[in-house]
Amino acid sequence: MTIDILYKNSLNETIQIQIKKLYKQLNSSIEQLDLELILKDDKNIVFVICKDNEDVVGIAMMAIYKVISGHKGIIEDVVVDEKQRGKGIGRKLLERLLLEGKNQHLNEVLLFSGHHRIPAIALYKSLGFQLKNSGLYRLILD
Repeated sequence: MTIDILYKNSLNETIQIQIKKLYKQLNSSIEQLDLELILKDDKNIVFVICKDNEDVVGIAMMAIYKVISGHKGIIEDVVVDEKQRGKGIGRKLLERLLLEGKNQHLNEVLLFSGHHRIPAIALYKSLGFQLKNSGLYRLILD
């Protein structure tokens, strides 16, 4: 298995189809954005994939942004194929994102997780993430 950053120039139709199918395991009700649009500006998104031979079996993304409180990243859309879970793929994807965060001199990396995702939360804590004492508020804009 290999863990690599996915760049726009390495995107092809096969990878796009595999990622779309894989993401549905995380949330089948969300309409996915086109990957070319996501990867348009490689400086703002780090998109990491895990491939087993030619099959994409895991993905994770980190959006990078600057605000007055610092240079930050937020991890989103971590998915490992249900047939491949328990093999350390999620850890490797996150470690790759965190390495990229260090390389880009981020001050802080955030992530959100549903309280019901017990194995994922255990992984995050083992990597050093701590529960932040704050509330997450959401407004859906149509």
